[in-house]
Amino acid sequence: MDDYIIRLPYRGVRLLQNPLWNKGTAFTQEERDSLGLNGLLPPHVSTIQDQIKRVRAGFVRKKTPLGKYTYLLDLLNQNEHLFYQFVSQNPTETLPFIYTPTVGEASVQYSMIYTHPRGLYLSFPQKEKMEEMLGNYPEDEVQIVVATDGERILGLGDQGLGGITISIGKLALYTIFAGIPPSKTLPVILDVGTNNAQHLENDLYLGWRHRRQAGAEYDAFIELFVQTVKKRYPKALLQWEDFGKTNASRVLEKYRKSILSFNDDIQGTGAATLAALLSAIKISKERLYNQRVVIVGGGSAGIGIAKMILSAMMQDGLSREDALRRIFIVDAHGLLHSGFQHADENQVELLHPQEAIKGWTLENPQKVTLMELVSHAHPTALIGVCGQAGIFTKELIQEMAKHVKRPIVFPLSNPTSKAECTPSEVIEWTQMAAILATGSPFDPVEYLGRKIAIAQCNNVYIFPGLGLGALAAEAREITDTMFLEAANILANHSPALRDPEAALFPPLEEVRFVSRQIAIGVAKRALRDGVGITPERDIEAKVDSLIWTPRYPKIEPR
Repeated sequence: MDDYIIRLPYRGVRLLQNPLWNKGTAFTQEERDSLGLNGLLPPHVSTIQDQIKRVRAGFVRKKTPLGKYTYLLDLLNQNEHLFYQFVSQNPTETLPFIYTPTVGEASVQYSMIYTHPRGLYLSFPQKEKMEEMLGNYPEDEVQIVVATDGERILGLGDQGLGGITISIGKLALYTIFAGIPPSKTLPVILDVGTNNAQHLENDLYLGWRHRRQAGAEYDAFIELFVQTVKKRYPKALLQWEDFGKTNASRVLEKYRKSILSFNDDIQGTGAATLAALLSAIKISKERLYNQRVVIVGGGSAGIGIAKMILSAMMQDGLSREDALRRIFIVDAHGLLHSGFQHADENQVELLHPQEAIKGWTLENPQKVTLMELVSHAHPTALIGVCGQAGIFTKELIQEMAKHVKRPIVFPLSNPTSKAECTPSEVIEWTQMAAILATGSPFDPVEYLGRKIAIAQCNNVYIFPGLGLGALAAEAREITDTMFLEAANILANHSPALRDPEAALFPPLEEVRFVSRQIAIGVAKRALRDGVGITPERDIEAKVDSLIWTPRYPKIEPR
């Protein structure tokens, strides 16, 4: 591909300090002469291939996950083109260190490993300066904002300011897997304090050292943020990330129609899980409306999964009442049913009909245990998003397998240490009958001389393509059916459709291709839903026009 030319108004050290345009040792001698770089770089001019080899050598030398994370983050902060070239060529190897599970440790340790600012740190005590703070961000054409308040980071709880690592990581995945230009992304931490005593007592903690805001003060801060984003970036997509149970659904519902936005923990997780379920039942040659699905975990992720499966079952021909009879949500108090006394406002619409369990033999009808549920309901699918390692016991899985030829088991909690069980356990307990997907990456399992690949049910298969499609459609809203469209497209690309023993999801090397297909489908769905404006004949070209590929430009002085 021919070089493209960028003319910049700055040179010398200032150019080397700009990660978007810094090429490091790859600046040609002609560029060094014209841009005031002679003497500021080692004399040898490297090719991009030389630089990638050097990056790989440094990456391999790092022996700990956090070491690899900080190495890659330092590279991102120095040379974005080189970072994206390296990780795009090595997604399977690098993704666990860019995002889950390592990003969780990075969020916990953020104040200890901090070296360089990235994104925006919007702190509650400075709320009167909200417009100034967003105005200080140098990019004027941001397309995607990822914002978190840090209250529920993976399965690790309240990490306060450390939540910025989640926003940074998610936006890197948008670039790697959907081609969103890094210059058009904005990571945000909404620093409203923290209830994490370890952070509050840490002299090096970089966030606001105050108990977390709640109620009217919290809501006013979020409102101010949303209105300021709409003013500064009126066409941007806002992705809510890792909000606590109290706020996640509430904030989503309040703003989803007034600003182009979605919550990845609720809707993205729901769509990715639905895609895995659709792929799994195709292996078993079943239909979705025949499934009985147990979801362990009644928080944002569990509710999002239940809503997505409910919508898909209704799309498959069931009434809402019949679909609810096939979905069982379990939290710390037991099965959520219509006679349940502990349901919160987010769970009420998904309660299982109490009359459907009246014939069961139960120790306490007000607290139906997971084991009782599996014994009576005979679920075909068991999905874990509760963050309780080991809750899927051998007894539980084998009870499930007594009644189902190919049990579907998805221990989705992450990081890895929070998984409800391990793939090797399920494979051994069911003698390879189970169809598996996990939330965090696991190595292939060796069993009876066979090597079994484990699918990672990762939101990265959904949100980059969905976001790209929403931008291409110039959508004013992201509808539930846009997520259903994304899930169906992803399921149609499952390797298990060609080989029943293959993983449920494509290899990461194929995600960029799949994201493009999702983007096209989602944009067309937005048009059919009446929320998009791009004509259908133009959608594919519009999607392609938004995709950025990391390659060095020729840089000339302006």
